[in-house]
Amino acid sequence: MKKIYIFSGLGADERVFGNLDLDGYDPVFMKWIQPLPGDEIEAYAKRLSAGIVPEKPVLLGLSFGRMMAVEVAKHISTERVILISSAKSRDELPYYYRLAGRMRLHKLLPSVLLKQAGPLAYWLFWAESKEEKLLLRTILRETNTTFLRWAIHQALTWKNRQPIANLTHMHGTSDRLLPYRFVKAHGKVRGGHFMVLNRSRELGAYTSADA
Repeated sequence: MKKIYIFSGLGADERVFGNLDLDGYDPVFMKWIQPLPGDEIEAYAKRLSAGIVPEKPVLLGLSFGRMMAVEVAKHISTERVILISSAKSRDELPYYYRLAGRMRLHKLLPSVLLKQAGPLAYWLFWAESKEEKLLLRTILRETNTTFLRWAIHQALTWKNRQPIANLTHMHGTSDRLLPYRFVKAHGKVRGGHFMVLNRSRELGAYTSADA
């Protein structure tokens, strides 16, 4: 069975993929490793790619994980790269994120705010049900603060403009974290940033091994 290596988003882990149709795949959920001092995402991705069996696997990246899937795909041969709720390159990041990265505004945010799940976080992620809100709160609380700060910096200062072959990009038309108007997706779903959890049936048409 074909392996699919899955890179989760910031404040997310394998729990958000529980409803996603991965029939025909042997899923491997990649664990984040602690970045080294001065690490940039390119070097980090190269180290992470060492744990992937070189058999032309499928890579799936969600939100922040899309950066890692794209960067890892530069180091190994892949059959397919699937991105969900993501930007494929720096050019698809909203201008205000790029500006915040250049001005290092994210450095001013207190750690407690980054890990707090409240009405604003629910709205941004489009967490609708009580179960989804509880999951978001739990995941944010359990996220390593050092890694979270590093990853936010990498996301806002991402430099990639290199196209990746065999790439499929699905995006929610109501995504508030990465608005649909900024990206050029191959498929669209009527959902928000949390659509991997609450719009999984629609996404299954793109993510199953037969897609």
